[in-house]
Amino acid sequence: MESEDTEKIQEMKTDLNLLLECLKYQMDNPCSQKEALVTIHSICQQNSNAGLYFREIGGLVFVKDLAKSSEHSMVKEASLYTLGTVAEKNVYCQQTLCTSELFEDLIWFLSNNDSNTNLKRMSVYVILVLVSNNRTGQTLVRETGCIKVLSQLFRTVLSNYELNLSDKSVFQSYQLWSSVCSTLCVCVNNPQNDENQMLCCSLFQHANDWLINCMIPEIIRPICSFIGLTLANNTFVQKYFISVGGLDVLSQVLVQLESDSHKTLSSAKLAVVVTKTVDACIADNPTFGEVLSKYHIVSKLLALLLHESLDSGDKFSIILTLGHCTEACEENQYELLKNNGLPLMIQALTESQNEELNKAATFVLFNCKKITEKLSLREKPFDENEAKQLKDINMKEKNIEEYWKRAKEILHRIEQLEREENEEKIQREKYKDNVSFVNVSTQNTLKHLHTDGIGGDPKAEDTDKSQSRKRQSYASRGFISKACTSDDQMKTLLKSANPVNACCRESGQNRTLCKANSSCNQDLHKETFEKKDFISQSSNHVFKHPNPIVKNRKQQLPITDPFTLCSDIINKEVIKSLSAENSFKIPKYRCSGCITVGKSLNSRNFSKLLHSCPYQCDRHKVIVEAEDRYKSELRKSFICNKKILLTPRRRQQFSNKPTTSGGIKKRKIRKNFTEEEISYLFSGVKKMGNHWNLILWSFPFQQGRKSVDLAQKYHKLTKRPKCVSP
Repeated sequence: MESEDTEKIQEMKTDLNLLLECLKYQMDNPCSQKEALVTIHSICQQNSNAGLYFREIGGLVFVKDLAKSSEHSMVKEASLYTLGTVAEKNVYCQQTLCTSELFEDLIWFLSNNDSNTNLKRMSVYVILVLVSNNRTGQTLVRETGCIKVLSQLFRTVLSNYELNLSDKSVFQSYQLWSSVCSTLCVCVNNPQNDENQMLCCSLFQHANDWLINCMIPEIIRPICSFIGLTLANNTFVQKYFISVGGLDVLSQVLVQLESDSHKTLSSAKLAVVVTKTVDACIADNPTFGEVLSKYHIVSKLLALLLHESLDSGDKFSIILTLGHCTEACEENQYELLKNNGLPLMIQALTESQNEELNKAATFVLFNCKKITEKLSLREKPFDENEAKQLKDINMKEKNIEEYWKRAKEILHRIEQLEREENEEKIQREKYKDNVSFVNVSTQNTLKHLHTDGIGGDPKAEDTDKSQSRKRQSYASRGFISKACTSDDQMKTLLKSANPVNACCRESGQNRTLCKANSSCNQDLHKETFEKKDFISQSSNHVFKHPNPIVKNRKQQLPITDPFTLCSDIINKEVIKSLSAENSFKIPKYRCSGCITVGKSLNSRNFSKLLHSCPYQCDRHKVIVEAEDRYKSELRKSFICNKKILLTPRRRQQFSNKPTTSGGIKKRKIRKNFTEEEISYLFSGVKKMGNHWNLILWSFPFQQGRKSVDLAQKYHKLTKRPKCVSP
């Protein structure tokens, strides 16, 4: 494919070079020059890079000079057409040709009386291409005076309002005039150029005359496009257009086309074009809608909106124009109400699925809300004729009220849905806040309990002493049962938080309880002395690391008080029992398969997790042994059946070849590559590249082959001059 592309590019370059030489050496033969220019045009149209190459070899400059210096009009026309097509196809060619010299040459072609219509058309076409989407071209067309020449052509090309397009000369003049209109549109907009818009204002009066005297689609469409683009986003130009009566003319044309729309479809489409132009005129100045009220444009637009042949885009343009008409003009608002415009807007809002159209209809309804409020309050004075009209409209207002009720119901539903969504959002935020607060509080409590369980804070010991004193007083008063229940709750909470700290905390609490029991028996004292050694051994067996409480506490003097000695022995007994329970339930070293929670486990990482754990429970130990047995049997069966391929190292592990005495392996036997192995080698390189291990594992090479062997063999084969991959 790449070779074919390069061949085509080379052929294209050769053709362009030959054609350029033909243009240079055929100066006396205009027909051959014209054929060469047409061929260059076709080559540049087929290949976008051809224009760049033609520019590099100096073809654009030569064709431009040829158009200026040639004495034959056919060569000039062909040269200008070739320049226009190449510049339209490539931006760099457009920038190369966009010079003041070329614009001056084009002005000379347009202003020269000896130039025929086709030559002027080609000149206008080149100007259109150079100015389109090019602010530099818009500036040059103004500075060189080219836009004034175009304006003069706009006025003078068509001199008779009665066009007979069947006549060849009239049709050629019309084509030139249409090209001039398109070029002027590009000069003022895309991108927008305020200075060029100001220069084109002088053509409004001439355009109005043509709209009034020649209402055919061939005239209305170009003029409406020119007016709309010249007015766009420029309030000064809009005011000037209205001052010369342009909006009145458009209104009259729209009224006439709307009346003809019931007869022909083309009139309805043409009325939509005029509607867009009217909207461009009043979009930035809604107060200009008062001019439209004289011609009852709102009623005409409502009637046009009911036309069946219009699509959603046309309806959107009409409704948007209605919105701008009723934005700041009460007469147009009243006319919309009078002609049942609200039901149509509500119908468009409920039935249409076009988002832009729904926004435009909402815009119209919002504008009419003002006039309905004024009508209900009777703030606006009416004439006698208007009072009579209001009486006639009473029947229509009943229907309007029904539609308003429907609209209010729709609005109520929308508001209700918005409230429900807001309530759901508030509930979600509250729920998130509560969850976060609970998480923070639980973390703080666990931290507090953890620090209490360590027992390093002297304040905690003071609080324990105060709590023990309170419990003694409660026991004397008969409240010892409540204290016991609270102690049980604290024990369960501490066990769930940290087993080791829970044991230490329980021992501290039991120590305080034992101190509260002053009626300790001497028999219990003896029994605890007998079990002292056993307790120390069991505690050392369960807790391998030293207790963290001992680190933070100071060394205490030996206790000689028998009462405190008894209580300490009882405390050790309680610690032994609690540590025994915790060691039975939650051992220090647990199986990784049992304690792994919250991780995404699968068949691969779970097996690795079990094999890496030195402390396996009975259940997981059975699983690991069964898995190892299954893997070994499966591996042996696959190797025996040769269903999978292993690397040479793994093959040696499962091979049963005998070795020589003394543990020295036999020397590797040389095996030549077969034709099948060579085909495997080339197909593997073609698919996988120079990944020799992958090729070795993917194809059934002979036993003993290594990746180095494959690489060396491939390099030897490729170095041979006659080697061709199969």
